[in-house]
Amino acid sequence: MRLQGELNLVDGQMLLRPCQEQRQFAVTDASGIGLLEDARELLGGGSGPLFADLSGFYGASRVEGTDGEFKVEQRYRLQNDAHGCENPNYPRLLLHAGGQQPDWSVEVGERGLMLERSGQPAQALPYLEEQLPEGRLNLTSEANGQRLELWIAPQRCVDAKTGAVQSLSAELRVDGQVQRGCAYFGGARTQ
Repeated sequence: MRLQGELNLVDGQMLLRPCQEQRQFAVTDASGIGLLEDARELLGGGSGPLFADLSGFYGASRVEGTDGEFKVEQRYRLQNDAHGCENPNYPRLLLHAGGQQPDWSVEVGERGLMLERSGQPAQALPYLEEQLPEGRLNLTSEANGQRLELWIAPQRCVDAKTGAVQSLSAELRVDGQVQRGCAYFGGARTQ
């Protein structure tokens, strides 16, 4: 099951409050992905909240004041932004990728992709997606006289600007120019 919500760290225990809910779950790192360490690093000694996008399963909890336990198997995104629950586009988003130097982002939906690059107008483009071995993806577009390729690989990626931890690395190629960054699946896609 996939959950998004606010992740807090209280006395060394991770607690997750799912978006638009009052319930609170004790969080355990069932697959050893280093979730607690990532949370501590992002919080820098504070308690939170962080925005977390996780998948896992429910279980009974021995932690008082919780409604159960959420055992995390995969981290899609962990970031120092408690407003992630308020993103109205998230349920329709298939994939988000972005990087810096210069800033760029690609948002992918079922109707196409939106490319934004620093100093240039945003471009809505059609795309083709190729699923590759080992969970990798390649999205391509040829429109307006340019060729775009977005290569996605399942690899832990830390955003150099924000410190956000994401589950995918990204490489954007536009007319031979290469830019690197991180990516995550949106609410409309899990794999």
